[in-house]
Amino acid sequence: MIQKAATVAKMETEIRAAIVGCGSIAQVHAACLDRQKGIKLTSVCDIRKERAEEIARRYGAKVYTSLEEMLREEDLQVLHICTPHYLHVPMAEAALTKGMHVFMEKPPAMSYEEYAGLKEAAGTSKGQLGLCFQNRYNPGTLQAAELMKHGIPGKVIGGRALVSWSRNKEYYTESGWRGSLKTEGGGVLINQAVHSLDLLTLFLGKPVKADAVMANHHLKGIIEVEDMMEAYIQYENGVKGCFYATTAYCTNMPPIIELHCENMNLRIEEMRTACFDFEGREIDTGKFPVSLAKQKESMGKSYWGAGHQDCITDYYQALKEGKKVPLGIEQIKDTVGLMLAIYESARNGKEVIL
Repeated sequence: MIQKAATVAKMETEIRAAIVGCGSIAQVHAACLDRQKGIKLTSVCDIRKERAEEIARRYGAKVYTSLEEMLREEDLQVLHICTPHYLHVPMAEAALTKGMHVFMEKPPAMSYEEYAGLKEAAGTSKGQLGLCFQNRYNPGTLQAAELMKHGIPGKVIGGRALVSWSRNKEYYTESGWRGSLKTEGGGVLINQAVHSLDLLTLFLGKPVKADAVMANHHLKGIIEVEDMMEAYIQYENGVKGCFYATTAYCTNMPPIIELHCENMNLRIEEMRTACFDFEGREIDTGKFPVSLAKQKESMGKSYWGAGHQDCITDYYQALKEGKKVPLGIEQIKDTVGLMLAIYESARNGKEVIL
């Protein structure tokens, strides 16, 4: 594969950005862009024109119903992809082939083949691909990372992730694409809990094995995808991970990431990291010789996390300075590979070696 040059050109003038896909998450992206200096949301695109018009009126953008037309007519530098899952990779490839920068919502891919194609397109493009794994920017995530950096918890021995959310029948039937394997690629794992899987892998290291089961408990006959995924994950150096996610719960609760370490247990929940001794007593983090991140304003629903603004800001800062973006395809390859391996294991009933 042809590799990009080591240096990336700085973007000296106002950056012209566009959004394709004008659903709920696009509203968050548009609001984040509006807060950025030197960035102009010039155009928006959606096959449902009224949705594009809603965002366009608010931010003074031009409306399109065809991505091909928007890419042809507009002099764009960055494309934000906020469309249904099955459109992510072909749209990213179309923009990257033109040398544009791309900022893509999750998931980066629905299959190994898609991931390989996206990696090839990103590796040969003059543009940079950024991935929206915004929960890496949550205060709790940053707090845990800071503690780890200073060695306070000690070596990570294992971890678990728990996601308990609620998605009803209408969430799927009224979308036109959710609930279908062809267009969504999966259910609770690929659409909701991939962020928690990403954080688990961020702290536990490189995954080497996955053994998983999945089920559809509460929407049988309505959706083709899972509403429950459970996985036992083995990471390098004997680190163990347990993952459980469901959208069959009665409400939406904040995800929980727990890390069992040599010196203490860490719990990332409700936008903060709490530390506990092995008797379950909370440890006063104010006594640690580090300054932990404070809670930031949430962009979107509270249980999503608060990291969109910082994730998008970091992406554009890298473009402006001519640096490689902080969350590209290499930085999330372990998460994507693990997600696809979990699906493979659950569908085939066999352990998968990564």
